[in-house]
Amino acid sequence: MSEITPDLVRHLGVLARIQLSDEEVGRLTGQLDAIVDNIAKVSRVATPDVPATSHPIPLQNVFRADEAPVALTVAQVLQNAPDATDDRFRVSAILGEEQ
Repeated sequence: MSEITPDLVRHLGVLARIQLSDEEVGRLTGQLDAIVDNIAKVSRVATPDVPATSHPIPLQNVFRADEAPVALTVAQVLQNAPDATDDRFRVSAILGEEQ
């Protein structure tokens, strides 16, 4: 027997301050009834001897250890730069500034 009726959906719409058309009421009645039925099925299966889970496979931290890598020297960083001066990349002026 269906627990969700069109009248209940209309009432929920009023409580939520949502204006529902007759088509929406019909569609939501079926959808909400299916949701309630599925929750009832899960409730019947959930017994005290079945532990609650949030994921079917045990999870563990998969992050690697935080280690500082070997840093490049300034010369290594600038070796392929098209233009460099004073240990910096040299780029064209922007924002209308002239050189």
